[in-house]
Amino acid sequence: MAKLAPLDLLAIVLVIVGGLNWGLYAFGYNLVSILLGGVPVLERIVYVVVALAAIYLAILTPKLSK
Repeated sequence: MAKLAPLDLLAIVLVIVGGLNWGLYAFGYNLVSILLGGVPVLERIVYVVVALAAIYLAILTPKLSK
């Protein structure tokens, strides 16, 4: 089994948090908005970072299967 680098673990955590936020959003809660007090600029930054983490994992995942 491949050992994950700290960046890999951070990306995994961010994608999990993003997924949980989407799940909560389905029930009327936006975890990012709640945690950041509804500051649109900060929310957008968080969403971009989570999206970049998802892209990173999409690229990393095939490499881990080797």
